[in-house]
Amino acid sequence: MAGAAAPAPSRYADQVVRCESRDMERVHCDLEAPGGIQLARQLSERSCIRESTWGADASGVWVSHGCRAEFSRITPASARPTRRVIRCESSGRPQSCPVILRGAPVRLLKQHSAMPCREGHSWGVKRNELWVTRGCQGEFEVGAEDGSGFVDIPRKLVCESKGGLRRECGVSVQHRVTLLRQLSGTPCEEGRNWGWTRDGVWVDKGCRAEFSAD
Repeated sequence: MAGAAAPAPSRYADQVVRCESRDMERVHCDLEAPGGIQLARQLSERSCIRESTWGADASGVWVSHGCRAEFSRITPASARPTRRVIRCESSGRPQSCPVILRGAPVRLLKQHSAMPCREGHSWGVKRNELWVTRGCQGEFEVGAEDGSGFVDIPRKLVCESKGGLRRECGVSVQHRVTLLRQLSGTPCEEGRNWGWTRDGVWVDKGCRAEFSAD
């Protein structure tokens, strides 16, 4: 009886490498990728930030400071814009989150805290550092170092007034905010029970909706 055929190699395993930094050490993992390497899936609670806690070289990818993730080759089909995101949280006291900026701009992508995140008041940037304070907790997007700005992908957020109370949902607004989809039975009318500032969206009097920030 002929022996069973050997299983075909996994295409996923051939394209992806898992690289893990434990005990904060720097680890290098081999991956041949002439077209470049991208983060496919973060596995650690600690943020994996390119050129800060992970990076690529001619022979593969390196991780440090507790970053654990899966990385994949960049192919023509996968070479699409991706956001560079860092999460930074304050429990009330000032908190510093290191990130290599090289002059790149930073904006608030998504607020996670009940306390508002306002640029220059409860969050900001220094040379190679993002800082938060006064209970601001959020995800922040780092733009391109060459001055070309941020990834041109719509930023959506849900903001809800529960119990008829006013709620502020932080997101950096450059041009405008558009209501995409109303979620409440109460009509959402701009200027009456919802609106926006450069620091985000506010809702009131039972308005619950999904918005897009530009």
